[in-house]
Order: sequence, then C-alpha cells, then structure tokens
Amino acid sequence: MLPKFCGRGSFVIALLWSLTCVFIFCEFLIYYSAVFQCVWPDTVPQSNKGRESSAPVLRALFLSDTHLLGAIRGHWFDKLRREWQMERAFQTAMWFLRPEIVFILGDIFDEGKWSSPKNWEDDVRRFRQMFRHPDDTELVVVAGNHDIGFHYDFVLVNSVALHGDGCYICQMVEKELIKISHALNCSIQSNPMNERCLGVENFPSTRPILLQHYPLYRVSDAECTGEDSAAPEEKNLVFKEQYDVLSQEASRKLLWWFRPRLILSGHTHSACEVLHGETFLEVSVPSFSWRNRNNPSFILGSISSLNFTLSKCFLPRESTVISIYCFAGSLLIILTLFYFQLLKGMLHCVSCLVSKHKSL
Repeated sequence: MLPKFCGRGSFVIALLWSLTCVFIFCEFLIYYSAVFQCVWPDTVPQSNKGRESSAPVLRALFLSDTHLLGAIRGHWFDKLRREWQMERAFQTAMWFLRPEIVFILGDIFDEGKWSSPKNWEDDVRRFRQMFRHPDDTELVVVAGNHDIGFHYDFVLVNSVALHGDGCYICQMVEKELIKISHALNCSIQSNPMNERCLGVENFPSTRPILLQHYPLYRVSDAECTGEDSAAPEEKNLVFKEQYDVLSQEASRKLLWWFRPRLILSGHTHSACEVLHGETFLEVSVPSFSWRNRNNPSFILGSISSLNFTLSKCFLPRESTVISIYCFAGSLLIILTLFYFQLLKGMLHCVSCLVSKHKSL
C-alpha cells in the first residue's frame, strides 16, 4: 500500500504546484512581462540634439477611464477582478518606469454621481490603495462625467463644464479659461511690456498641453487606426455633441484660446489620433480597465519646453490570460485522467497476478 500512496501523493503535489505556477504567472508575472517591454521615448529627434540637449525633460504617464465599480452596479467578482488587474498593472509600471507625474484623464469611478457619502469614501479609499505611488511621483486626476455626472446632473471643471449654455458654473469656468489663455499668450509673445500684459501671471513661453476627459469634436472614430482603436462595427457611429465629444463651439474656443501643441483626452475607451485644423494633434487615451477593453494600455510621454514624444505601453490581453488558464486546465485534466487510467490498469494487472498465484 505504501508505494501506491506515495505515487498518488507525489502526483497531487505536482498537480498543485502546476496550478500555483499558472496562477502566479497569470496574476503577477504576466504584468512584468508586458511592462518590461515599455520604454520611455526619446524626447529629442536626432536632428535637434544639439539645440535641446540642455532642456529638462518631464516623464509623464497618462491613463484614463479606470471606472472603479461602486456599491450599486457590477458583480462583486467583477469588481474584485478588475481592481486587482488595474492595481497590479499600475504598481508594476510605478516600480519599473518610475514616472515623475501620472495623469488620470477622468472617469476614475463608475458611480460617482450616484454614490452615498459612505460609499464614496469607500471608493476613494480603494482608489488610493490601488493607485498608491512613491512620494517623488505626483498624481493628477481630471474629472470625468462618471465621477461627477453629466452636464445636466452636475458640472464642476474641465471639459464637463464646457457646454456653452450660459449656466453659472460654465460661465465661471469659461472666465477662468479666458484668463489663463490671456496669461499664456502674454508669456509667449515677444513684447512682455505690452500694456495688456502688465500685472498678468507669467508662464513659461511655450505652447501648452491640454488635458481633458471629453475629446474635442469629431464626427466619429472612422479615421482612427491601430489595434486599440474602436471595433469596426463602432467606428462609423456618429458621435453626439456634449455627450460623446465636446461641442463644435467649445472645441473651437479651446483651440483658439490655447493653441495647444498637444491635446490628450479619454472618454471613448478607444485610441485615436486626430489632427484638428491640420495643426493641433489630439490623442485619445484608451481605457485602463479590462472591463472596457480586451487590450488596455497607457501612454508614456517625454516632454520638454520645446518638444514632446509619446509611446504606448500595452498591457496583457484578457483573452491571452483566459487562454492560458483554459489550456493549463485542460492539460492538467488530461494528465489527471491519464494518470488514474494507468493506475487502474496497473492495479488490474497486479490483481490478475495475485489470482494466478493463489490458484497455483
């Protein structure tokens, strides 16, 4: 009986060890294998190396639309799974890439406009746990419609307030944006002693980078390309102004006021690059949540006063993780059945030999 017991015990130990290895790879190591392929882009093209060699470079990480589930919507396992995935991906990126600043472009929460004060506190606690960061890394969050509601529910700041319908908060936001635009224009122009610029706050003399949740107006995602762009059946869907994208009026105002060298936005959950007026580049950042995409990603930016370069970092595909689990599970089931079939055959042979010996 002892050899049979030891054989079964060894098989069970090997089976548990295999399951543990698959779990560790799919839930921990796979994020390292993905993030280790990401590199910070070189901020200076080869042709400009001499001119910009001394300009300081800021390393910034951009992500969007994490959509942390609250107490109202979503299954508990879905919440647990998605938050685990985002936490592991973010913490791996923090450890390996060490960005100086992280921007989250809105829709951090999924139920911000419905949450009770108690549930909101719990959501914020979970967010701080998931997106904890070193003291030398700054985290900046942009408000999105799922954080504070759509315009007709509640409006606070940023693109959510740019509906141009004359509401009190919209007027305040627009007035503040005009003030900042004036200060930026005064900082950029060559004559700082202009009477209109006296007493105005001074900014660096470079075109700004605009960060917001809503994209600027575009008809659809039909012209968007790339593996993380919208699905083919969604690309030709016409966007609704003030719901899917900013209105044409608000978009024109932002471009006129700030003339940004780069716009980064979220909200659509899919990637897109748009050149507005053949001058202003907008990059839509895909969702960071596997609940919204099979292939989440984030953007790395190396930014100086004269230049910027971006690169994209893809996270593991959910379909890949599921395939690994399915393949490993199927293989272990086959091996288990094979093992016990062989054991049954061996026991049958032994039984036959014993019977023959007794008959002699």
